[in-house]
Amino acid sequence: MANPFVSIFRIKELRERILFTVLMLVVFRLGAVLPIPGINVRELNAYFLSQQNSGNAIVDYLDFFAGGAFSNFSIFMLGIMPYISMSIIMQLLLIVFPRMKKISQEEGGRKKIHAYQRYGTVIVCLIQSFSVTRYAQSISRSVENLLSLGMLPFTLIAMLTVTVGSLFLMWMGEQITKRGIGNGVSLLIFAGIVARLPQAIWELFGRVRSGNLNLVFVIVVLFIFVAVITLVVFEQQGQRKIPVNYAKRVVGRKMYGAQNTYIPFKINPSGVIPVIFASSLLTFPLQIASTVGGNIPWLASVARILTPSGPLYNILYVLLIIFFAYFYTQVSLNPIEIAKNIRENGGSIPGIRAERIEEYLTKILNRIVLPGSLYLALIAIIPTFIQWAFKFPTSISYLMGGTSLLILVGVDLDTMSQVEALLKMHYHDGLTKRGRLQGRNL
Repeated sequence: MANPFVSIFRIKELRERILFTVLMLVVFRLGAVLPIPGINVRELNAYFLSQQNSGNAIVDYLDFFAGGAFSNFSIFMLGIMPYISMSIIMQLLLIVFPRMKKISQEEGGRKKIHAYQRYGTVIVCLIQSFSVTRYAQSISRSVENLLSLGMLPFTLIAMLTVTVGSLFLMWMGEQITKRGIGNGVSLLIFAGIVARLPQAIWELFGRVRSGNLNLVFVIVVLFIFVAVITLVVFEQQGQRKIPVNYAKRVVGRKMYGAQNTYIPFKINPSGVIPVIFASSLLTFPLQIASTVGGNIPWLASVARILTPSGPLYNILYVLLIIFFAYFYTQVSLNPIEIAKNIRENGGSIPGIRAERIEEYLTKILNRIVLPGSLYLALIAIIPTFIQWAFKFPTSISYLMGGTSLLILVGVDLDTMSQVEALLKMHYHDGLTKRGRLQGRNL
């Protein structure tokens, strides 16, 4: 029992949770290669193979979050992004409309808000699935026998299939969170990235052998990746401890002594959520503009301007990461609520007056979130820098770049921290002999 990895499979609850999560991820990967009805898979693969040398940045970007399901025109080609996009919209609506926020605070209000979010996800899926059918139609003009159905039947069947596929992924994510291990939505994105890594590495070696990539550049980039992973782990674990002292108090006939504790404020309280939210919010208009743009000139211009390797996209990406870092921190760590709980329990922060605790905590959070968000943004735009400086193909730079590393490391740390918590609950040592893994709710 000294080996923690052996202990994982000896504990019934933990073993069942892990096996359930693995089963759900296997279903996700099978669905990622199952094409929607009416698509000639052989002609589709031949088309994207012919486009491989010239590169298609937008398709590679959409494949990055869908785990390769977009280029397969599979039933999961939209991935989990419609659900994430709608969750962002719902969080913003709760702030803009006080009535909705009041509903969320009532008894059973969270279920109502969650139901609205699901209905909104259906609408987002229908819009994005319609744009997908337009994209298939544009490809069929240059590829014979791509569609085995008429355009109208294909549109209806494709919209229904892809929408149901995304809703099924939403359900899978909820089930993994409830009955499995880790956060379900984050694990689905994690699995998609991991599934694409072997192909990207194989393509990288192929380009080195053919002379299209300089071996020295590849070694330099690999060192950059290792350094970034180290910095990401260091940053994810970093925190600032705010000391809190509680005075003596009498409960019944018992007197409880003073307690000295602390509030752990992480350097990056929101984890990888700003990166996922920013990517999701940009993916929605980018997909519509790129897939429908062939028929509408102004949408084609938007698709060209918003190309993932372009300057405007990266500027918006950085700004959205910073915005969501502040936004999610205020939602999850409200200084007013924290200060209220400290005062109600007879606590105090050394050197800070009781009426100024909110101001002090807000100041500390602002000082922490700003460098943390800038750090996230810097890591997230590394793929663009690698693509520009070392002439790496987009399919490799996205999968081995900053965004993928942030998601992989963040989700991995969170999942490992949950496993460690369950091990400790069953009187076992954690996964690490020294220290403690610190995850976050992704």
